Amino acid sequence: MSSQPPQRNGVPFACVLAAWRDHEAELRRFLRHQSHDPHQADDLLQEVFVKAMRQGERFCVLEQPRAWLFQVARHALIDQQRLSRPTEPLPEDWPMGEPDELAPIDRLAAQIERLLPALEAADQQVLRCCDLQNQKQHDFATAQGLSLSAVKSRLLRARKRLRAALQEQCEVRFDVDGSVCCHRLIEP
Repeated sequence: MSSQPPQRNGVPFACVLAAWRDHEAELRRFLRHQSHDPHQADDLLQEVFVKAMRQGERFCVLEQPRAWLFQVARHALIDQQRLSRPTEPLPEDWPMGEPDELAPIDRLAAQIERLLPALEAADQQVLRCCDLQNQKQHDFATAQGLSLSAVKSRLLRARKRLRAALQEQCEVRFDVDGSVCCHRLIEP
């Protein structure tokens, strides 16, 4: 029998095994207490061990391997609890909304083209090229003979002015999460 520590791709896992030896019993007690099912706790414990082994050399440089092991164990418990929640199918007559109905933020995005002409020509150009046509900022800078930092600054200022115009012209309102909930449409 070899006295060499187990290896994977030539990397010794002595540090993983040492940490596991020190904390396995404590982790098992924690998982059994939290899950109330010894078989499930043992399965979760095995998951934690496998994740530690997969860390390889990264595990060996952890300052607090115990804390890492318990964090992985907590996440494994949470994942297991999410998977075991009972679900119910939606009733057949549940209102699903119109399939072609756009979210408020998507309807607001359609207003951008209508508001762009109200902005200065330089703002229109940088917004059209970089945001609407997905031109890389670096390429735009090269084409315009500008530095990349100048383009980033212009784009940031143009976005702020466009946002202000959208909020003013479309009377944008936000919900408690900060998402667009409603706005007024600009007529073409």
